[in-house]
Amino acid sequence: MPPQDALRERIVTSAVAMTTEVGWARVTMARLAEASGVSRQTVYNEIGTKDALAEAMILGELDRFLQVVEGAFATHADDISAAIEAAAYDVLVLAQDNALLKAVVSATHGADTELLPLLTTHAGTLLDTAKTVIEDRVRTFDLGLPPQRLAPAIDMVVRVVLSHIMQPSGSSRQTAADLAWMARQVLGG
Repeated sequence: MPPQDALRERIVTSAVAMTTEVGWARVTMARLAEASGVSRQTVYNEIGTKDALAEAMILGELDRFLQVVEGAFATHADDISAAIEAAAYDVLVLAQDNALLKAVVSATHGADTELLPLLTTHAGTLLDTAKTVIEDRVRTFDLGLPPQRLAPAIDMVVRVVLSHIMQPSGSSRQTAADLAWMARQVLGG
């Protein structure tokens, strides 16, 4: 990782820690600079605005989740149902212990309303990115489905997983198994 990327990563990591400890409303560029061990100007040069910081935090977390998805599909390259089940399970387990995600979810329940834009402003980008990654993996399977049928199936899987991240209704294991069953009904395999 080039030194500039390492500096940016350190600042974003500090922002995530600060957000989870004191709340998004109390994150300022000055406090972030102090926590990161750099000047306030360096934070602005590396990150830009607080909105850009929020985007960097969200995209960093999304990347962690998508790496888990990639790993599940790589492990189950010959069985789409098993790949979807493993990906869903791994994502749900990762979400259980994700401090930033917990902070964002608590915002939807009134704890820190300034975090709510992290979900709403970037929701389209997050969904599109997740669906693109899943679609790229699913296309490696010979499912015989036209794109106009495959896209809604992928959208359904992604949205159901996100729904269970936000408000679980069962165990990660059972939710993943249920998703795999639905995927088999729609996608085959």
